[in-house]
Amino acid sequence: MLKNKLIKTALLCCMLYLPVLVMGQPPRGPLARSPIVNADKTVTFNYISATAKDVKLSGQFLKAPATMTKGAQHNWTVTVGPVAPDIYPYNFVVDGISVMDPANEYFFTNERFKGSLLDVQDNPPLIHALQDVPHGTVTYEYYPAAGGTTGTLVVYTPPGYDKNSTKKYPVFYLISGTTDTEETFFKVGKANLILDNLIAQGKAKPMILVMPYGNVEGRIAEQKGGKKPADPAGRESDEAVTRALAFSKDVTQHMIPYIDKTYRVLPGRDNRAIGGFSRGGGETLRTGLGNLDKFSYICSYSAYLSPAEMDKSYSFVAGKPQQTNKLLKLLWVSVGSEDFMYKPTSEFLDYLKAHQVNYKSMISGGAHTWMNVKNYLATTAPLLFK
Repeated sequence: MLKNKLIKTALLCCMLYLPVLVMGQPPRGPLARSPIVNADKTVTFNYISATAKDVKLSGQFLKAPATMTKGAQHNWTVTVGPVAPDIYPYNFVVDGISVMDPANEYFFTNERFKGSLLDVQDNPPLIHALQDVPHGTVTYEYYPAAGGTTGTLVVYTPPGYDKNSTKKYPVFYLISGTTDTEETFFKVGKANLILDNLIAQGKAKPMILVMPYGNVEGRIAEQKGGKKPADPAGRESDEAVTRALAFSKDVTQHMIPYIDKTYRVLPGRDNRAIGGFSRGGGETLRTGLGNLDKFSYICSYSAYLSPAEMDKSYSFVAGKPQQTNKLLKLLWVSVGSEDFMYKPTSEFLDYLKAHQVNYKSMISGGAHTWMNVKNYLATTAPLLFK
């Protein structure tokens, strides 16, 4: 009798809550599958909209946006390619408005634009692909940062880090570009998988990667209840330099002490590297050259310092090239031939060469893209901590 009462009570509760559960579910219509990578490396994209008048596909694998065609069940579709294997950002343009692909869970982590990600794989797999090798661990960290704020980091520890509690590792600080977040090198640049694969192949030393958020002023404003400041007027403006130096100070005074305390790191400048892309590359150069007592390896991806800034703020680099060359085990500069940063970066390389400062460089094809950044990271990581 008691059992029957309990069953009836449970059924009554389910009936009472059922309307709430049903009302809480979003309406369901036709479901799109997108993107679909076909066997011939062509890719099919689908987007469902009953009200759209015009839908286009925009992506860094296209020379120009591709017009999508409306079919059954309001499904807009287009097939493009073949597309060269890599990871690319893309989006739909619906009646002039850029939108992410709602059928794709993978997206570009950025404060300003929200693109989806297309992953065209290859055989054998590319260096950034998930492979059957030992994998490191990715951890989200918070640290006491500049301005009394809480800083955010994504930290990669190599395979085996948790198995040997006495082993220590060198550290590579890796900084994303303007409006990127601390997640971008992880989710878009696949830095963790690149390191997993290089370490498994014996091409790179096991190391810790520290991926920070590069906008100190933005973080302070956000946490203090203010509005994030707009981007500086130019990369060489006083405001841009001031912000880069604020980031440098955060790295040296807050970030490094936290990492040194929290993780098992090898001490000293010879076990510390810094690298970055775009704005993060500018922050890398200013932080590294301005703190040669802390870094022996500097890797700049699609970034530069002007000759005027070098002469003004880092005159000791070119003024004492023999000392600089002794201190720096690696000064790396890379840029794409179609990158809008190509010309000033080339001038930076000419400056270093004229002043007999040793460096290694890569002038790749392509533009200011994360396809290039992954290549730069995979090329420079084996050069670190040798």
